[in-house]
Amino acid sequence: MYLCSYLQDMARLLALDYGTKRVGIAVTDELQIIASGLCTVRAHDCMDFLKEYISKEKVDAIIMGMPKNLQDQKTDATPYVKGFAKQLRKQFPQMEIHLIDERFTSKMAFQSMIDSGLKKKARQDKALVDEISATIILQSFMEQQNFKF
Repeated sequence: MYLCSYLQDMARLLALDYGTKRVGIAVTDELQIIASGLCTVRAHDCMDFLKEYISKEKVDAIIMGMPKNLQDQKTDATPYVKGFAKQLRKQFPQMEIHLIDERFTSKMAFQSMIDSGLKKKARQDKALVDEISATIILQSFMEQQNFKF
């Protein structure tokens, strides 16, 4: 009985690989064990998508990849990510918003597509790369959290 009530309180984590054209989105299961790609949406549709998704699913936190260069400095994309994070905090004031380093996630996503045997045409699908990148961002966040315990 105790376990069942505990499980009812669990919620998903949601990750965004934010870009000015597309946003890759990944989520965990309710137990926050497995990160999976959810979809890719156009950047200007992202907030509406999130409002609808969060109205239907319980979400504990939103994790966003923060673009940095090899010298751990801001990139041209950093202001866009920070701006969208600010909009998220305003729209979902009760929600935790985490910004984590996303360096190499696109390269890792592309490599995972190669390793999984996807054909060249499928690997050129930028929306799929964004979704896989969001999944890598989410998995990385979950691993960081596990090391904190």
